[in-house]
Amino acid sequence: MRQGTGNRELGAGPGPSSPLKLGVLLSGRGSNFLSIAGSMVSKGRSRAEHDVDVMDCLLGHGVELVVLAGYMRLLSPRFIAAFPNRILNIHPSLLPAFPGLEAQRQAFEYGVKVAGCTVHFVDEHLDHGVIVLQRAIAVLDTDDAHSLAERILAEEHVAYTEAIARVAGGEYEIRGRRYVVRQLA
Repeated sequence: MRQGTGNRELGAGPGPSSPLKLGVLLSGRGSNFLSIAGSMVSKGRSRAEHDVDVMDCLLGHGVELVVLAGYMRLLSPRFIAAFPNRILNIHPSLLPAFPGLEAQRQAFEYGVKVAGCTVHFVDEHLDHGVIVLQRAIAVLDTDDAHSLAERILAEEHVAYTEAIARVAGGEYEIRGRRYVVRQLA
């Protein structure tokens, strides 16, 4: 069953030559970001209330693809429904292995020989959506959890850029849980 395709369903623009409007949601570790975010966020709001405000802002700006960059909040079903197969996330493991927090440490402690990262569409479940691409690296005998995490992060920078380009190009369809590149006739 065909659940979605690329650029045409991303909604906007006269065609593939128009730039894709990205909305990037992120969380941060830096004190400046935390200070700004702390002053702008009303305390005590529910996830659903927060998501409605963010969703309305993104839709109001014509955002076609939402990219999560370290965004550490679970999105509400309503938010996900507003951007079906148009929210990308990256996870520092080869999903479905090691979902959730501290995936690199989990992989290292488990003793895997291959680790990596996964870019996937976001659905209602944690680290579960259709996989767009994965990048794998060998776990070295000299690795520790920290060095493995650093090497996976370097792969994440390459993988996310590549996945955004793939989705923006629109030459794919989703079949069940599979991201499939369309064959040009």
